[in-house]
Amino acid sequence: MIPVIGRLQREKNVTTTVYSRALVNKSVIQILKAHRFVKQVEDSELSVVDTFPILQEVAKLDLGPCRIDIGKLAVEYKKDNRGQSIEDYVRAELAEATSNKAGTPEPTDVVLYGFGRIGRILARLLIEKVGSGNGLRLKAIVVRESGKGDLQKRASLLRRDSVHGPFAGTIAVDEEENAIIANGNFIKVIYANDPNTIDYTQYGINNAVVIDNTGKWRDVEGLSQHLNRPGVSRVMLTAPGKGDMKNIVHGVNNNIIEDSDKIISAASCTTNAIVPPLKALEDKFGIEFGHVETVHSYTNDQNLLDNFHKGPRRGRAAPLNMVLTETGAATAAAKALPSLAGKLTGNSIRVPTPNVSMAILNLTLEKETTLEELNEYLRWVSLHSPLQRQVDFVSSPDAVSTDFVGSRHASVIDAEATIVNGRHCVLYVWYDNEFGYSCQVLRILQQISGVEFPQYPKD
Repeated sequence: MIPVIGRLQREKNVTTTVYSRALVNKSVIQILKAHRFVKQVEDSELSVVDTFPILQEVAKLDLGPCRIDIGKLAVEYKKDNRGQSIEDYVRAELAEATSNKAGTPEPTDVVLYGFGRIGRILARLLIEKVGSGNGLRLKAIVVRESGKGDLQKRASLLRRDSVHGPFAGTIAVDEEENAIIANGNFIKVIYANDPNTIDYTQYGINNAVVIDNTGKWRDVEGLSQHLNRPGVSRVMLTAPGKGDMKNIVHGVNNNIIEDSDKIISAASCTTNAIVPPLKALEDKFGIEFGHVETVHSYTNDQNLLDNFHKGPRRGRAAPLNMVLTETGAATAAAKALPSLAGKLTGNSIRVPTPNVSMAILNLTLEKETTLEELNEYLRWVSLHSPLQRQVDFVSSPDAVSTDFVGSRHASVIDAEATIVNGRHCVLYVWYDNEFGYSCQVLRILQQISGVEFPQYPKD
């Protein structure tokens, strides 16, 4: 299976998945685990014996760039009682993918302004997505020079990560060109103290999307500094935007992005975690009001030991304390989902873990429900709804935070912890506040760059 999956990605820009879990660049064990996961959400197990014949038939087709879920195809084929051959079934299910082939989009240059936690994860994701060489091209990162050996240190931080593990591939440094070579991708390292000194065209970068993950500027005026530089066509912010800037949660309100929007925000990790399940509940049951409490891993904004900090409480040692702090996620949720305006309150507790957070949604619904109905609905949302890439679902009595490191979903419903009492419910939602959020940022980037490809089979 692995060589076929690789060829589909390299030659046709086709991403192969099993129930939204990508199989590209995965090991044998990871592919088997993806199949094993299906047992949690379907009535039967799924084996590679079931999906391999499907994959073989997919590989024979003349496909354009897309995402194909061979897991869903295999499960539905087992349920199919029309007596079709696998070849006929796959051809019928993917007829649209072969008859309406989208042309290969023009590659889009990408610049990462800042190379912290989110910047480095985005770099990993962009390098992973290179595939056939079309689509998104990470051309440069912009940082402030920190002294001798800076380039080697930046490369080392990309190569090794204490939370997310080693980089999947090779990292080299070109001192002469001031660049990092990651899996053969040439990434220029530009040193600058502010955006106004950079001419990106000097580095062969044109019509680029600049992703500002520093959080230094969060309004249109500040971010316009990027937009006014030669070689830049669009700017994305990986933090909640202020003023009239559109705050986008992919899967929920990304349809409001227009070609004329040159500066947009990807909101916050917590906003991305809570808005998709809130939308799912609002659509089916209605939400009267609620409170969101986030139990959030500490971040670089906090101090390792007690020291001065401009924010209340955040100056106390992050690895030693639970720190009560504010969150704007409840208010920000209404920007992405206006029907929630005035209905939510929120607070946050920073805790001594380095990654993976939890949102506790304490809600009063407009309609009564039961534990079984609510969990079954959320399971369906995670598998078959337009939110399936944002909302995941787990039903395991042993699940703990580290189990969700590397999750590509914006949020994961912990079904075992769900509480329902008539119109009142409490949902416990896990989220990788680094990796899952970065995947959401990438989805917006793919959309505005024209490389967000269709998904099959259609739900």
